Amino acid sequence: MTRVIDVVAAVVRSGDAYLVTRRPDGVHLGGLWEFPGGKVSEGETLEDALRREIREELDTEVDVFERILEVSHAYPDRTVRLHFYRCALLGIPRALVAQEMRWVPGADLSTLGFPPADEDLIRLLTTSASS
Repeated sequence: MTRVIDVVAAVVRSGDAYLVTRRPDGVHLGGLWEFPGGKVSEGETLEDALRREIREELDTEVDVFERILEVSHAYPDRTVRLHFYRCALLGIPRALVAQEMRWVPGADLSTLGFPPADEDLIRLLTTSASS
């Protein structure tokens, strides 16, 4: 049976741009872009996991608002259940785990390489960016 991993991700928008980070080489899906976040630990709520992950990755606190999208995606070795939340940073982010970080206009998100599990969110954000 394939293991299911709950993952949370922060969708942070400033003007028409979204905050994205690039996964470090040598990790699962290394080199691809993602919305910052990570795995939910045992006994953690989704919102608490997202706050912890943003502190660990970006050295700032975050307000977590509504869930934008939940999607499951089966990779060969695991299934991820991704929970995307609209968030607001409470400080200035700085990358703590040697990942590249940038603000990308919504209309340009589809030009970056994201994991397959992010496709529905990218489509949702780029559609709303063009309307």
